[in-house]
Amino acid sequence: MEYTRFDSKLLMRLDPGEEIVESMTAVCSKENIQLGVVSGIGAVNKATVGLFNPVTKEYFSTTMEKDFEVTNLTGNVSQMNGEVYLHLHATLADLDHNAFGGHLNAATVSATAEIWIDIVDGAVDREFSETIGLNLLKF
Repeated sequence: MEYTRFDSKLLMRLDPGEEIVESMTAVCSKENIQLGVVSGIGAVNKATVGLFNPVTKEYFSTTMEKDFEVTNLTGNVSQMNGEVYLHLHATLADLDHNAFGGHLNAATVSATAEIWIDIVDGAVDREFSETIGLNLLKF
């Protein structure tokens, strides 16, 4: 993984075998990024995505192992209990142009990933909501 920072923007390049969520968390911790907007593209060969059921308040995650283009990676960076908290969603397309998506829990790069973080000067925390069952932004 390599990255460079341009004032309030950071550009990352991930290489084969690197895990996206772990790599982003490490960079955000190292650079003390407490609030930001994420966008990215790339290629992965293993991804775990989840969907939240608001009735049961449970996440249902699926791990898929095949070649995917990351046609969209979007999300945000915030904090929870003093730690980096990434909330990422991804759309993945396979060789037959089928698209899969959801909350991105993990993804292993197969070729490369190019990820931008637009750093916001500030901090927003998160707090678990018993009512909703998710870690919500706390202003």
